Amino acid sequence: MGSKGILSKRAVNTESPVMVQIQELLRGVKGAISLAQGIVYWQPPKEALEKVQELVWEPSISRYGADEGLPELREALTKKLLEENKLCKSSVMVTAGANQAFVNIVLALCDAGDSVVMFAPYYFNSYMSLQMTGVTNILVGPGDPTTLHPDADWLEKTLRETKPTPKFITIVNPGNPSGTYIPEPLLKKISDICENAGCWLVVDNTYEYFMYDGLKHSCIEGNHILNIFSFSKAYGMMGWRVGYIAFPSEVKDLAQQLLKIQDNIPICAPLISQRLALHSMEVGSQWVTDQVKDLVKNRQLLANALSPLGKGAVKGGEGAIYLWAKLPEKFVDDFKVVRWLANKHGVVLIPGSSCGGPGHVRVSFGGLMENDCRLASERLKRGLEELVKDGMI
Repeated sequence: MGSKGILSKRAVNTESPVMVQIQELLRGVKGAISLAQGIVYWQPPKEALEKVQELVWEPSISRYGADEGLPELREALTKKLLEENKLCKSSVMVTAGANQAFVNIVLALCDAGDSVVMFAPYYFNSYMSLQMTGVTNILVGPGDPTTLHPDADWLEKTLRETKPTPKFITIVNPGNPSGTYIPEPLLKKISDICENAGCWLVVDNTYEYFMYDGLKHSCIEGNHILNIFSFSKAYGMMGWRVGYIAFPSEVKDLAQQLLKIQDNIPICAPLISQRLALHSMEVGSQWVTDQVKDLVKNRQLLANALSPLGKGAVKGGEGAIYLWAKLPEKFVDDFKVVRWLANKHGVVLIPGSSCGGPGHVRVSFGGLMENDCRLASERLKRGLEELVKDGMI
């Protein structure tokens, strides 16, 4: 039976996940080192894992939990949001990772055919989530060519001139794929623009603890703002799948709509994972910042590896775990370059075209310990030197 006409247009017209393509590439190149996937090299805190190990035989772990999350975890998160993020009027819903949090929000706020705004370079999974839920009018705004900061003036003009007004604007701070930090004054300006236009602002704070060079992460709150957070990177819990939404408590019916969606996707985030999240929080966020400090060495190694691309080619890296690099002008097909680097030099990156930035690559410096990162950096630098000098031969 053919697929024409019998498969969902939403799914068929959604872009293919770049990480699936990258995983296939990695499987095909023996000994290749990945600087592609956004992961960290550490596991959750040892004491938290030991406590969870004792819970395996607890009967309640194998049952359903509250849709919105374990009460103890939500209480701890509410306290954390107040003390660390200065969010005092937000309620919490625990999700199976930040990606599921974003899907919950899209389904709660948007109808098929609505328009939304993202900024390039954007997080590819968020773009795909919008496509597969029927939000096909995705307006992609520009970033400052030097800083990659979202263009607030463009946003204000677009929201004023687009009818009907886009339903929401979404940003990642610090950025994925760019590693760019949006400073608080700009974040506040974007928030004010959204509020004045009568649209939502969705902020993904997955990398809140991943700040460098003395920079400080900040959050904003309002009845038009939803904040997304994650345990995946901070506590090394990628495979455990725990994220959460901080949403405005005062907005009538929002919690009810989010609960409808939650009940029909995971019902609840895995209970053993939620317990691990709670015990990790008990260890404390200082544990996370101690891990993050060591990534500065990786960042420097990879910045040096990207140096053959020339002055001004590398952006980002103020936060998160990414550098964003422009390839030489003649290499517009960035996926071709990624395949060549993998097959010829044994190092794998993310093509920028998957993030709305053709002719670029995303480099992750979070997934390898220093010695492995050094080897990957050496391979990448040799590959880029050859690319610039002789092309893909």
